[in-house]
Amino acid sequence: MNQKFSIAIAGNMGVGKSTLTELLANHLGWTPFYEAVDDNPYLADFYKDMRQWSFHSQIFFLSRRLHHHREIISHPASVIQDRTIYEDAEIFARNLHQRGNMCKRDYQVYRGLYEEFIRFLPMPNLVVYLKASVPTLIERIQRRGRAFEQDVSPLYLQQLNELYNAWIEDFTLCPILVLSADSLDFVRSSNDFEVIKNQIMAKLGQNLYQNVNSMVCEPVGTAMPC
Repeated sequence: MNQKFSIAIAGNMGVGKSTLTELLANHLGWTPFYEAVDDNPYLADFYKDMRQWSFHSQIFFLSRRLHHHREIISHPASVIQDRTIYEDAEIFARNLHQRGNMCKRDYQVYRGLYEEFIRFLPMPNLVVYLKASVPTLIERIQRRGRAFEQDVSPLYLQQLNELYNAWIEDFTLCPILVLSADSLDFVRSSNDFEVIKNQIMAKLGQNLYQNVNSMVCEPVGTAMPC
């Protein structure tokens, strides 16, 4: 495959998006673009008081995501994104609004910015959705040991999971590969990582083959339409 690819790793907090992004980037020689979690100056405050800091935190993530997209567009080689701009809006901001942690005014301002931005952003070639149960998420959150995440409630994670499942079911902007993070522990098992890598490359190859075939037309004068 000599084509430039852009893939995105999607999934709930703690599922292993950053780790999978790093592993794939190292094995494939692609450039990773990580979620700006550690750079977010509002995140620790957000977990203490979601209602107060939700808008600030989401606007920060949106701005960083746009910065990454600008770099991805001009990047000469294949890239891997750690989380998508779609999740920021359709999962996290939506959940904050539904649960009363982002007021209607702030949510409408945020949605307005998001919807304008995605009109001109290029789609990834593939979204890889890492799906995991709440117990798996909790175990992995505890394992990575970020202090501000340790008090995240199982209910909050379940609410996010429900939004993820609804979002991925209706997502049609680009192809999707759903992987079970409950049964595939790519952090501890190199075999599990190889399974994931092979599925991703096969999916990209299948999509490339389908796209090429869709552009093939019969010669002029035949009865077959293009």
